[in-house]
Amino acid sequence: MRTPQLALLQVFFLVFPDGVRPQPSSSPSGAVPTSLELQRGTDGGTLQSPSEATATRPAVPGLPTVVPTLVTPSAPGNRTVDLFPVLPICVCDLTPGACDINCCCDRDCYLLHPRTVFSFCLPGSVRSSSWVCVDNSVIFRSNSPFPSRVFMDSNGIRQFCVHVNNSNLNYFQKLQKVNATNFQALAAEFGGESFTSTFQTQSPPSFYRAGDPILTYFPKWSVISLLRQPAGVGAGGLCAESNPAESKSTTCTRFFKNLASSCTLDSALNAASYYNFTVLKVPRSMTDPQNMEFQVPVILTSQANAPLLAGNTCQNVVSQVTYEIETNGTFGIQKVSVSLGQTNLTVEPGASLQQHFILRFRAFQQSTAASLTSPRSGNPGYIVGKPLLALTDDISYSMTLLQSQGNGSCSVKRHEVQFGVNAISGCKLRLKKADCSHLQQEIYQTLHGRPRPEYVAIFGNADPAQKGGWTRILNRHCSISAINCTSCCLIPVSLEIQVLWAYVGLLSNPQAHVSGVRFLYQCQSIQDSQQVTEVSLTTLVNFVDITQKPQPPRGQPKMDWKWPFDFFPFKVAFSRGVFSQKCSVSPILILCLLLLGVLNLETM
Repeated sequence: MRTPQLALLQVFFLVFPDGVRPQPSSSPSGAVPTSLELQRGTDGGTLQSPSEATATRPAVPGLPTVVPTLVTPSAPGNRTVDLFPVLPICVCDLTPGACDINCCCDRDCYLLHPRTVFSFCLPGSVRSSSWVCVDNSVIFRSNSPFPSRVFMDSNGIRQFCVHVNNSNLNYFQKLQKVNATNFQALAAEFGGESFTSTFQTQSPPSFYRAGDPILTYFPKWSVISLLRQPAGVGAGGLCAESNPAESKSTTCTRFFKNLASSCTLDSALNAASYYNFTVLKVPRSMTDPQNMEFQVPVILTSQANAPLLAGNTCQNVVSQVTYEIETNGTFGIQKVSVSLGQTNLTVEPGASLQQHFILRFRAFQQSTAASLTSPRSGNPGYIVGKPLLALTDDISYSMTLLQSQGNGSCSVKRHEVQFGVNAISGCKLRLKKADCSHLQQEIYQTLHGRPRPEYVAIFGNADPAQKGGWTRILNRHCSISAINCTSCCLIPVSLEIQVLWAYVGLLSNPQAHVSGVRFLYQCQSIQDSQQVTEVSLTTLVNFVDITQKPQPPRGQPKMDWKWPFDFFPFKVAFSRGVFSQKCSVSPILILCLLLLGVLNLETM
């Protein structure tokens, strides 16, 4: 008689309690990190129970979204993974050879961990992060090669989240809409004090920051003051003297009751009052202002004479002040220069003077060999509003349009073409008596400017020494055969600059580049016998977006997706994450009967 052998069948099965359902989502909305963490080892990454969790992390109640920077996920093999690596293409690096503030991918900053130095990272300087989550109760073991973490949502339900490594999901963040309902809340969260005291009790900072007032020192009186930039206030634009200097242009008006007395006594009219002081190189030097190493003299770059009352005229009064300040990062101000404009005023009752004040900052390297470095309009892609770069004979400059003077005639100054901004301008050109060829040449040069643009930069950081980064401008001149006149001169009267551009690169970090540029001229004919003294000219620029939009990626699982109600051999009731109190025994009995049937087959 054959003795039946009992075969031990190893069965692993995962029992889902009634009411459990998966909760996948594109991001752990409303979740905060808990003390339950995913501990992976060499065995494939077993989820540790709450009682066995060793790491503790306090829950932050009311946190609307997960802040992945606070979470340090682990990867297989106990290797730390940076969820926010810097981008190889740094779009916010706009200053060559200098560190751009809050640009976390700027290699000129030489920072290993920029987040510990900057208050925030500019958009596009780090990669965005995305998570996919399911209910933690349905996870028995995780062998995912990607970083993962257990979070707790606002309802107190733990979610198991996996970091998604998908570049198609790196979209730009949408701008936050501000309206009357949320304005006060946003102002309270992100706003600060409107005014701060210039002189504080604590020690002065070691270097200037954007928005800081510029300190000046008067050696004659041993007085520390601020660099002022008068600005117009009120309906009449009266000059306010206490306005600190900023990087902008201001205009204000001064009225005089007795100009004969104020001509030589009013310091605002005297050129010497705008350069008879020194500028402190850094704010901390105010503790020792007499140290010559911290003093930067103001260099006068224009002719300036003292005011003089000659008869009924007040001569040499200051009408314009232009400061040029060169800085070297944290090393402070290195050079200050001022140029003055002067005029004469007639002494009469109710006399007035309009003054212009201009302040410009630039990097200190621009005054040396680094001044040959052209400014960027983006890195690499163009930024809307930045100049459209042109090239002629290895010289890079900004493309320009016509600009008119007050009387409508063409000015020597020209408007800059700003990328992505359509514009039109015109003026009247006074013609000199010349033959047709010289007349055509003069008008062509007036339309496209001097020198004539030959190439346009494909990207905003194009190097003039590398011709591969530039595209040749296509020219479409007027057709001479279009007119049937032997005694006519065909002159151009309009230039349209057509720019075709598109976005390239990742959807998470698109870069605008120029695909092609064409100069389209329109002409009119004039008789040689006509005495034309002036002609109206027009220039316009038109940007055309030819971006080919890729197909959008498939959507992530929804939070309300459900399993079938009769999922053999288990019966699961889903109720938005709430465990059902009902328990069905019939599936377990069916499973036992199947196992007994398999054992009986083996014994026969």
